[in-house]
Amino acid sequence: GTHEDHAESARLIREAQKSAGRPLALIADLQGPKVRIGELEEPITVRPGEHVVVAGEDDARDGDLPVAPGVLGSVLEPGQDVFIADGRVRLRVEKVEAGRARCEVVTGGLIEEHKGVNVPGVPLPVPSLTEKDLSDLAFALDLGVDYVAQSFVRSRADVAALRAKLEEAGSQAWVIAKVELKEAISVLDDILDEADAVMIARGDLGVEIGVAEVPLLQKRIILAALEHGKPAITATQMLETMVGRPEPTRAEASDVANAILDGTSAVMLSAETAVGQYPVEAVETMDRIARAVEPSLGYRHQLPSASEAPTVGRAMSNAACDLAEALGAKAILVPTFTGRTASAVARLRPRRPIVALTHVTVSLQHMAIEWGVTPLEIPESADVEDLWGQSIEAARKAGIVDVGDRIVLTAGTAVNIPGSTNVIKVETA
Repeated sequence: GTHEDHAESARLIREAQKSAGRPLALIADLQGPKVRIGELEEPITVRPGEHVVVAGEDDARDGDLPVAPGVLGSVLEPGQDVFIADGRVRLRVEKVEAGRARCEVVTGGLIEEHKGVNVPGVPLPVPSLTEKDLSDLAFALDLGVDYVAQSFVRSRADVAALRAKLEEAGSQAWVIAKVELKEAISVLDDILDEADAVMIARGDLGVEIGVAEVPLLQKRIILAALEHGKPAITATQMLETMVGRPEPTRAEASDVANAILDGTSAVMLSAETAVGQYPVEAVETMDRIARAVEPSLGYRHQLPSASEAPTVGRAMSNAACDLAEALGAKAILVPTFTGRTASAVARLRPRRPIVALTHVTVSLQHMAIEWGVTPLEIPESADVEDLWGQSIEAARKAGIVDVGDRIVLTAGTAVNIPGSTNVIKVETA
């Protein structure tokens, strides 16, 4: 869509946020350095055994298959496989000369312009942020997005480059690193150190590593995100059938359920709501599956004992969850400035509701994608006793706790200072 289309979508989302009376996170998804088929006079159908020439747009001749960016032609080598349109068409490189690769068709099909092109394991010498990305980023920041999803992340440096652009613009948006390249898998921990969240983009990832490898890799990425205390979003084809049908397949329902059992913080719909005929039903279906599955999650069910966090804040979060579990507390209240303490608590997947309370609007919206966290707005507090009182009152008004309920609170005595969590308190609402 155009910038105008996206601006209208953002306006509607913020209106819905006001109507619902709860924070919503607005995510801008950058296209990234995606290789795509260039302009074609008409779609091309190729059949197994036929030959086509793949070339950069500047080097392409009549009859060639043009790709952009054109640098792809310079890095292809004989024996490599080229996948087009999410892997539906597969070519094998036989010969490369002057930036033009002669390929045999292994799996035939229809090739249309602007369809994606993947060459698994072949790094492209292109910047992580394209000119289009920078233009889209400036537009998105003007809209006030809360997260920026970065496509085709290859390294920690890619994420750092985007963060530098955000800081340069004075934005408080957080970065979601989309894992969809083979290169990213080997440096996953480094990427998670730098990013604020991770998205498992299973479409391109499935082409890069093969669909058989995706389920186990999904589990590995989610576990790594949990160990780093970062949200994980599982995406792509979760309820794909609902693009054209009002009900999902049983396999799709199991896919959503298994992502939740893996420990994902969020599950995402794409085509189902973007172009599908049953967008509302798709959201309702995903919600029903999540509500049916989540009660079966056991406290810390997927965290290895060796993953205990070394920081004071995370240690306090561990203790708060243990205390809430032992005392049967109604909720864990987390007054917070940035939302980081709420993230640390959510990482442990406690069986008690997590209530994050802050006066900082952007922090409220950041926490909207955290697992099990209900963000509530409270007035700015002058001291810690006022903060405790405001937090308990807000949780009561929201109907999360009742008078007489036991609750656990964790926060810092240095009010409104990030990273100062140093107190756990047991109270009666």
